[in-house]
Amino acid sequence: QVQLVESGGGLVQPGGSLRLSCAGSGAPLDYYGVAWFRQAPGEERERVSCIDSSDITHYADSVKGRFTISRDSAKNTVYLQMDSLKPEDTAVYYCAVPDNSWCEGIYDYDYWGQGAQVTVSS
Repeated sequence: QVQLVESGGGLVQPGGSLRLSCAGSGAPLDYYGVAWFRQAPGEERERVSCIDSSDITHYADSVKGRFTISRDSAKNTVYLQMDSLKPEDTAVYYCAVPDNSWCEGIYDYDYWGQGAQVTVSS
């Protein structure tokens, strides 16, 4: 069983950067795929990025080239580095883990963090 705690959200101006952290406990996140989702008010939840157990990464077109997902095995943490932020990136961001070692094509995630608010505004 995996527990996830997110941190790093906040308020940033357009063009700025934030790094979200997803700290795992209960199991090494290295064994699993890990995804970042976001949901803005009135919008559907969107998977923005994921990383599998082989550290293969995937990105939604909306964030490709601006966001980078990575993992630090020593800290059992997965990060989402968000650069060149836009107002439309404003959302609650969640990390999530399936009972699987990969993430592409996986739509059922078993474990979720509590969410981190990201607000991009001038």
